[in-house]
Amino acid sequence: MIEYTNSLEHIDEDMLSGFFVGWHNPPSPSAHMRILKGSYCAWLAIDRNKNQVIGFITAISDGLLSAYIPLLEILPEHQNTGVGKSLVANMLESLKNLYMVDLLCDKDLQDYYANFGMKEATGSCLRNYHRQSCK
Repeated sequence: MIEYTNSLEHIDEDMLSGFFVGWHNPPSPSAHMRILKGSYCAWLAIDRNKNQVIGFITAISDGLLSAYIPLLEILPEHQNTGVGKSLVANMLESLKNLYMVDLLCDKDLQDYYANFGMKEATGSCLRNYHRQSCK
């Protein structure tokens, strides 16, 4: 059974393995937990049969005007099952009182987010890959 929650109660580092696939320098489970705790809002998909987080989405925000969604991650074996769709829908519902909700994604993912009413936009970003592990 998959449970969706925006509470970190009863979540520990042992439940956070297998994420950040393909990252050259991924955050450790302890850094992942700090990321979740430091977020304005985080939604988790939990497989209660395995007691494992299988997906998550985070947002950072000022709580008044704007939010940014930096991460949506689904474990590879749970991709294309609707978990990501549920997490995005829950997050956008949580942020609906804000004027703007932004995210950056690769061009090939823009159609995915268009399904939620998000519009293509231009932006700029800086990546310090040596800091990717949060160390």
